[in-house]
Amino acid sequence: MAASDLKTGWAESQSAFLAHLAGERRLSPRTLDAYQRDLDGFGNFLFGHLGAPPDLGGLATLTSRDFRAWMAERRRAGLSARSLARSLSAVRTFFAYAKRRWGLDNPALSLVESPKLGRSAPKPVSEEAARQLLEETGARGKPDWISARDAAVLLLLYGCGLRVSEALGLTGEDYPFGDTLRIAGKGNKTRIVPVLPAVAEAAARYVSLCPHPAEREAALFRGARGGALGPRSVQMLMQDLRGRLGLAETATPHALRHAFATHLLAHGGDLRAIQELLGHASLSTTQIYADVESARLMAIYDGAHPRAHKG
Repeated sequence: MAASDLKTGWAESQSAFLAHLAGERRLSPRTLDAYQRDLDGFGNFLFGHLGAPPDLGGLATLTSRDFRAWMAERRRAGLSARSLARSLSAVRTFFAYAKRRWGLDNPALSLVESPKLGRSAPKPVSEEAARQLLEETGARGKPDWISARDAAVLLLLYGCGLRVSEALGLTGEDYPFGDTLRIAGKGNKTRIVPVLPAVAEAAARYVSLCPHPAEREAALFRGARGGALGPRSVQMLMQDLRGRLGLAETATPHALRHAFATHLLAHGGDLRAIQELLGHASLSTTQIYADVESARLMAIYDGAHPRAHKG
């Protein structure tokens, strides 16, 4: 199809793409919002760059220089390399969809390189800090059922390596916990994770104290008014706990998932098994935790070995 035949406008094609992500790929509202923000930024740039909102024919004629001008403009606006890489990925995904649906083809986009990203090391809490965090949940003067709920959520993060969204996505149908949990993770990939007795016991205590019954289709973890507990509440919980315990700001909910991986490795866990437990698509992602543990052991060696500092 010739570029001049691609008359569908930018707003219409963007709406169709977002509907595809929501309906067929079933992405979360949060992910959809990120796609929309990135595409809105791209569309706003094109409006100023070209003097009018483009149709698909206009998108087909964009050059690699146009795409790089957009990235330079976003960089000047303060976007980090990671955010810019995410925006470029959103645009690539849109163009791939437009090619399948409308025959849009623009080889110039393949010539644009994504920004180089430095791999940031995870910052897990220590085993002692994890113990203190779990103990402190019951020392904040909250109602017993809320203290039990908070302890159960944190234990799922630390004891099962779940993401916050995965823990809060559990419903009454998942309870009572057996020896394992079936978790739908990123990209709707399902994995099986073992459930420690302490995790099952914490969940049972929460359910027994919770004033809201565990309904099959409803969220297992409830807020004070009975609605689903949100991730912001878990973030605020960790903020309160780390303030009470004097822990660093890196002691976030996700740091408990990091701790799950690094503490398993420290006690002889297999890297491939930990990859499966975390739901990582690539072993290289899990390898970060091995690097963290190696760095920790070398730091201990440098500080304690009698010949580490011999001149």
